[in-house]
Amino acid sequence: MLHRKIYHLALAAMMALPAFASLAEETPKVVRIAAVVYNIAGKTTYLNGAAVLTEGGLEEALAKKGVKIEWVPASHSAVGPIINEGFASGKIDFASYGDLPPVILNASRPTVQLVAPWGRSGNSYLVVPAKSKASTIEDLKGKRIALHRGRPWEIAFANLVESKGLSFKDFKIVNVNPQVGAAALASGTVDGFFGLNDAYILEQRKVGRIIWSTKNSPPDWKLMGGLWASNDFVHKYPELTQTIVTAYVKTNYWTSQDANKDKYIKEYATNALPEEVVRKDYDNDIVAWKDRWSPLYDDALKAHYQRVASYAKQSGLVRNEVKLDQLLNPKFVEHALKELNLEHYWQSQQINQAQLSSVEVKGK
Repeated sequence: MLHRKIYHLALAAMMALPAFASLAEETPKVVRIAAVVYNIAGKTTYLNGAAVLTEGGLEEALAKKGVKIEWVPASHSAVGPIINEGFASGKIDFASYGDLPPVILNASRPTVQLVAPWGRSGNSYLVVPAKSKASTIEDLKGKRIALHRGRPWEIAFANLVESKGLSFKDFKIVNVNPQVGAAALASGTVDGFFGLNDAYILEQRKVGRIIWSTKNSPPDWKLMGGLWASNDFVHKYPELTQTIVTAYVKTNYWTSQDANKDKYIKEYATNALPEEVVRKDYDNDIVAWKDRWSPLYDDALKAHYQRVASYAKQSGLVRNEVKLDQLLNPKFVEHALKELNLEHYWQSQQINQAQLSSVEVKGK
């Protein structure tokens, strides 16, 4: 009798385990997504967040599951460090940002994974004071250049420097955020500033002059990033992760169509920067508009992230090199492409050795 009682108690306990496990992984009521923000006239503006909500249907898709979005602000002045801290402390679940910071984060321990690339879309620019006689990076040898270390555009700067047979040691690198760097250029405190498309604002104000950009450089030199997810969140909520990724891929598809380019620029891309600046950044680029938004995990993307991981280690930004299989997770995009019938919409980009940097990045 006692044995039978023990048996029934044990059986009841075993049957209860799945229920507790299911309860522990119950769909969260809120998904926390970090996004780049600008403060314009006292109003906080989330960069491109509206496009995902409207054209990708993210908010509606999550609402059907009883889930709301909590946008977590990441100031433009320090996007990478802020988002990395958010992931490390468990305060955010997803974030859209560039390639180098998440690699730095994962070097300590696997924390995030790329669940939806945004393509080859980020240009970097080298700016000098308007009255400067410098016209090449070589002209700035021994000069002061404002560069925020550890941010995505550092890779492009390293590529440029190394391609000319130079190294970081040939310059006086001033490690400050983009806003401080731009102000330093305008005041004449530095001789050069390396950053993103806000370089055009410096030209508009007639305080700076762009002497180089990645527009016509090898595509691998461009900033690549996308939607990154917490490993813990993906493990606990794979179905919810799929819903979010599908919405992002749907947004990429909508944005990539030439018929929607003007609307994207006017209604979404210009919520933080003037339309003229946005258009100049997109115009006359070596990468076609459609390909800028490719979410494919092709050979070119894998080679790019391998290079970023190697650079982070070689430059001393991290101690341990990150493994690609811990960084890239293509399964959600693959499922989204099938669901949306977009499997053949984008073409995979192969590795073109002639377009890759021919020298090893030293970074210092």
